[in-house]
Amino acid sequence: MPRLQAAYVVFFAGVLGTAFGSAYYHLDPNNASLVWDRVPMTVGFAGLFTIIIGEFVSVRLARLILAPLIGLGLFSVGYWAVTEAAGHGDLRLYAVVQFLPMLLVPVILLTRLPMIGSRSTFWLVIGFYAAAKVFEYFDEAVFSAGRLLSGHTLKHLFASLAPATVFYALTRRRG
Repeated sequence: MPRLQAAYVVFFAGVLGTAFGSAYYHLDPNNASLVWDRVPMTVGFAGLFTIIIGEFVSVRLARLILAPLIGLGLFSVGYWAVTEAAGHGDLRLYAVVQFLPMLLVPVILLTRLPMIGSRSTFWLVIGFYAAAKVFEYFDEAVFSAGRLLSGHTLKHLFASLAPATVFYALTRRRG
C-alpha cells in the first residue's frame, strides 16, 4: 500500500467528499449544488482507477496518471457546469470520466494478474457500482414496486459498499 498511498488517499478523500457533496446537493437540489456532488466523485473515480492500474499494471504508471486523472475529472465537471449555464449542458466528458474506467477495469481484471491485491475485491467494487447504477436508472420502478425504498436510496446503499469493500481488503492486508 505505501507505493500507492497517494491513490488510496485520493480515493477515500473522494468518497468522504462525495458524502458531504451529496448531502449538500440533496439539501438543495440544483445545478450549482450538483457540482459539489460531482467534483468529489470524479476525484474518487481517479483514485480508484489509479489503484487498479497500480495493483494490476504498473505502480510507476499509476503514479504518473493520478494527477492528470484528477485534473480531467475536475475539468469535466467544470465543463459541464459552464455548458449547463449556457443552456446546453454537455455531460459527455463527465460520462467518459465516470464510465470508461468502469469498462476498462473488467478488461484489466480478466487479463492481468494482481501484483499487490486480489481480483475479487475489485470485482465486488464493479458489481456494487453496476448495481448502484441499475437502481439509479430504475428509481421510480423500484419505489413503485414496494413503496418502501426508492432506487435512489438503494443506489446510495450499494455505492457505499464499494469503498467499504476496498477498506476491508486493505485492513485484511495489513492485519
